[in-house]
Amino acid sequence: MAEFTDALFSIFFVETLINGLLLGGVLALLSLGLNLVFGVVDVVWICYAEIIMLGMYTIYFLHVDAGIPVIIAAGCGIAVTTILGLLVHRIVIHYLLDAAPINQLLATGGLLFFLQGSAMVAFGIEFRNLGVSLGSLIVSEDIYLSWTRILCFVLAAGSVGVLYVFLSRSYLGAAIRAISQDREIMPLMGVDTKKLYLLTSAIGGALAGLAAALLALQYDVHPFIGLSFGPITFMICVMGGLGNMVGGFLAAFIFSELITIGGYFADLEWGYVLAFVVFIATMFVRPEGLFARKS
Repeated sequence: MAEFTDALFSIFFVETLINGLLLGGVLALLSLGLNLVFGVVDVVWICYAEIIMLGMYTIYFLHVDAGIPVIIAAGCGIAVTTILGLLVHRIVIHYLLDAAPINQLLATGGLLFFLQGSAMVAFGIEFRNLGVSLGSLIVSEDIYLSWTRILCFVLAAGSVGVLYVFLSRSYLGAAIRAISQDREIMPLMGVDTKKLYLLTSAIGGALAGLAAALLALQYDVHPFIGLSFGPITFMICVMGGLGNMVGGFLAAFIFSELITIGGYFADLEWGYVLAFVVFIATMFVRPEGLFARKS
């Protein structure tokens, strides 16, 4: 008991909580685009993490092989994932809008394995590192914070803020909010729902590219990296209430704190176990999600 109390009030526990907050910025950014797409198009992109993976490969090859500055490479990666978002909608999602949910999951799941397999054939299975480090912020002799995670946190919060302003203050944003609430009446009011769906998919793809740029600074790029982040991203979206961007943002920080606290008292694997257990318990109590929108 004394050891637990000492650990709880240790300076390293404070560092753990701060790192959990910063990790939440990464997870929030991952879930933001997926929640936006689901909230408007009403189709879960199971393959969303694989789009991020392709964005990471784009940034890697442009920076490492072509020698393009990392910021420009990141911009190109965002452009590529934006185009991929449009293509995924036009080639796959467009034909699934009225399909049963199980058919939507099977189709996007099949696309997941297609993208993953294509990356494995085209790029191989070796791990590739961008070779760029932003260093750490030294808070004290015992506390070091990753600048990359700080950047992720700022960008995640900023992305939520920009999206909120766009959705609440612009005409297109109002149309997107309206179609997410009632998809049947909007065409009767003269709104071109196809264009709104394409716009939303493009924004979701751009957010995937932004996430890819930040993940490439922290993690190796390989064809299976989507398996590391895809399930977590989906669970965050479900916990926050599918389609609820603010709920997903808050759920990401709950998830990240559970992971880091579990890792602090045991190890990282047990941190994920703790987060999964809390997620399952939450689904029993509130299957619609903690922050689900009231109908």
